[in-house]
Amino acid sequence: QVQLVESGGGLVQPGGSLRLSCAASGFTSDYYSIGWFRQAPGKEREGVSCISSNIDSTYYADSVKGRFTVSRDNAKNTVYLQMNSLKPEDTAVYYCAAVDTMWGSPCLRGPPSVYDYWGQGTQVTVSS
Repeated sequence: QVQLVESGGGLVQPGGSLRLSCAASGFTSDYYSIGWFRQAPGKEREGVSCISSNIDSTYYADSVKGRFTVSRDNAKNTVYLQMNSLKPEDTAVYYCAAVDTMWGSPCLRGPPSVYDYWGQGTQVTVSS
């Protein structure tokens, strides 16, 4: 059973930075996509970024492009989301999610329903 554990959320001032981590375990395949999603109160869950496990494939939503960077450490089975220049509108619960793919597959942008496994979420609050 795939398990995902997020960490790194918190309270930060506008313009600040946070790094979220997603520790993964239980994959039976080397080929999978990790997605980062977020959900603000009263809003639908939206895709933020994704990364493929085996090829150089990443994606960023327009709202975070140039500010967020997704990366992976396969040795540690961990994916990171570096968030810089944070804005109040980035406030949300952030989730990482995973789905098995195939060799050479790009990462999956979404929707959330294409992902099979989810972490518990971590709160990010951007406020002065």
